[in-house]
Amino acid sequence: MAEAQAFAATDGGFRAAYAAGGAWGDTTQACLEALGELQAGANLGFVYATDALSGDLQRVVEKLRHSTGIANWVGTVGTGISACGVEIHDRPALAVLVGAFAEDGFRVFEPVADGLEDFTAAHGAWIEKRAPYFGIVHADPRAGNLPGLLAGLSAQTASFLVGGLTASRGEMAQIAGRVSHGGLSGALFSPDLQVVTGLTQGCSPIAPPRVVTEADENVVMTIDNRPAVEVFNEDIGELLAHDPSRIAGYIFAAFPISQSDTGDYLVRNLTGIDPERGWLAVGHLVSPGDRIMFCRRDHDAAVADMKRMLVDVKRRAERPPRAGVYYSCVARGPHLFGSDSEELKMIRDELGDLPLVGFFANGEISHDRLYGYTGVLALFL
Repeated sequence: MAEAQAFAATDGGFRAAYAAGGAWGDTTQACLEALGELQAGANLGFVYATDALSGDLQRVVEKLRHSTGIANWVGTVGTGISACGVEIHDRPALAVLVGAFAEDGFRVFEPVADGLEDFTAAHGAWIEKRAPYFGIVHADPRAGNLPGLLAGLSAQTASFLVGGLTASRGEMAQIAGRVSHGGLSGALFSPDLQVVTGLTQGCSPIAPPRVVTEADENVVMTIDNRPAVEVFNEDIGELLAHDPSRIAGYIFAAFPISQSDTGDYLVRNLTGIDPERGWLAVGHLVSPGDRIMFCRRDHDAAVADMKRMLVDVKRRAERPPRAGVYYSCVARGPHLFGSDSEELKMIRDELGDLPLVGFFANGEISHDRLYGYTGVLALFL
């Protein structure tokens, strides 16, 4: 039988529950029982499943819809899920959050894949009427032009987006009213819902930003008019430069975001090193004039930045949040913070036992950009 636990916000209009350890039917039923009697007006649910349940997601959603009477659900699959101070990895598990939102205060949209024309036709009138400013989105990591879709959706709707990319060893499924695949989907929210968001990095810079002076697509040839590998070796230090086997999964390229007032940067994998020509390949399209720096995965720096982010969002919230969602990279969680849900416990310790759910993603979304090795938090006030 699946284990289950629930947290409800007092007079907050939200309830959250999680369950783990059984077949899809037992896990879903345990989650429903933990959720208990829903608050009046509950009309939207978020559901995140571990990829052990990816093939059963349609049945999970149908059972949730039938048992709760809530027609609108959004969510996806992760290698792990999180809820109320707990992380669950590598076994069947569900995390569910339900809320009572303003009537006509949100809009669920099915996957957008090739452009925004169909999206505009379906939702343009609501967007014009309700002027959304915030969205929760999920995407297939295999979707083409995903950065362009994110930027386009954010610009067209004037919305700050948060979310993550599906992470699954099975089906890459999303939930947006129904279970579907591919593209970018989620829900937009009108200003009736007040939100505070935060971003925390999992990698820390080891040298100051430099300038790419020659590049071709994802290959960096020169930095500061010197061979890229020469600069790279100088920045990472002699010990690592002489032992490339230690670089993978530890050292990354990072691209500072221009005009960011918080020092944000996008972390990308190093995908190749050509010592003969002095070139570096990275998981990012690079152009001459881009700024680049190198960073490392760092437990202590990640903990410090997580604490900074939590203190900052708590200060900006001005009042206790009613609920929240949290999206963390698959490389964080037990891989960076340890095996005892330390990342989620930090959120609980700072913000209390609020209803909160999320998943471990294959990339994280904040505003109109795709990040990596980060955590993205949104609090409902």
